[in-house]
Amino acid sequence: MENIYAIDGIVPVIDETAFVHPTAVIIGDVIIGPGVYVGPLASLRGDYGRIIMKEGSNIQDTCVIHGDGRQDTIIEVDGHIGHGAVIHGCVIGRNVLVGMNAVVMDEVVVGANSIIGATAFVKKGMVIPEYSLVAGAPAKIIKTLTDEDLKHKVLGTQKYQRLARRSHASLERVQPLRELPADRPRLTREQVWPEHLLDK
Repeated sequence: MENIYAIDGIVPVIDETAFVHPTAVIIGDVIIGPGVYVGPLASLRGDYGRIIMKEGSNIQDTCVIHGDGRQDTIIEVDGHIGHGAVIHGCVIGRNVLVGMNAVVMDEVVVGANSIIGATAFVKKGMVIPEYSLVAGAPAKIIKTLTDEDLKHKVLGTQKYQRLARRSHASLERVQPLRELPADRPRLTREQVWPEHLLDK
């Protein structure tokens, strides 16, 4: 972890089982819990207020997490923040998916087991009930979800939880190969999928 900064004497707290990509930037009052994955070029700026990522949550490449200090910015357990999303001064509930390039603004509360669609704009102060599918700009509640609807989301989050462990175990900086080996391996389902699903 190279880009970890204190500000005004406040140092980020990162659980030893969390994985933070070396190109991610973590500043100030940021608390990252067990099994969290923080992807390449993500920015978590706890320079105005507290950011909390709870156990098993993930933020992917180029996400921005920030706030204005009036309330903590929280990603609850198993929260899943897709590539390029912006999370600003809000609460993302347990087992919520925020789709790619979505924006969730200040004082929003997203209820557990909800999905925010890709590119959605969730305006300031919106309160989203549990099990909601939300999409559009400005975002609107489209329908109520079921546990069956959430199966794909749960699998995706479990893959990222495994990716945190895989990254600790095997991610390394290397020089590229100049030629394609004839016996070049591919990643397998056994390497990528959650371990408890491999026998199903």
